Parts: sequence; structure tokens; C-alpha cells
Amino acid sequence: QVQLQESGPGLVKPSQTLALTCTVSGVFNSFSWSWIRQPPGKGLEWIGAIDNSGRTYYNPSLKTRTSMSRDTSKNQFTLQLMSVTPEDTAMYYCARGMITYDYWGQGTQVTVSS
Repeated sequence: QVQLQESGPGLVKPSQTLALTCTVSGVFNSFSWSWIRQPPGKGLEWIGAIDNSGRTYYNPSLKTRTSMSRDTSKNQFTLQLMSVTPEDTAMYYCARGMITYDYWGQGTQVTVSS
């Protein structure tokens, strides 16, 4: 059974960096992994992905502020979103896959506020 768990601070100040970690139980190295978010009252937005070779792919609208990495020894991958504004307030999810997703974390709420 594959399980994903997001972790990180729930409150980030404007202009700071949002940093989240997704910890995966189960096979990790053979798959691509994504970050997805859902702002309040809006639809899902793909943030980026990291494939099984460690290559990263980002949403063009967020590319200049986004960085993803992975630690295969810990079955973890991370998201950094820099220079956040209140518009980055959302539920953040990690998921397995790049275009379609078969496993999701439960999500973690991140609020950007001073």
C-alpha cells in the first residue's frame, strides 16, 4: 500500500519561502511525483513534478519561484515556493504521477499571512 504524507509549516509570511516535504511509504525510485495545490474556492493547480531520474518540471506560471528536489534514501521529495504572497494560500497535495495521479496525500493547508 502506497501512502503519502505532506509536512511543513501551516503559516508562512509574505515574501518568505514555503517549504513542504512529502514522505512516501512504498516504492519510490521508479515513479514520478508531483505537487498540486487548490486555493480556496478554486480548482486544482499543478505546481511541478520530479521524475524517476530526478529531472524537474514546473508550471510555467510558477517556474521562477519553484524548486523541487528528492532524497531517495528517505523516500522524500520537497517543494520550495519562494517569495510567497497571500495568493499562494491553498491546500497543498503531493501525489504519485506526473499527468495522472494514482495516489495522493491527504493535503496540508498553507496560509500566507503576516
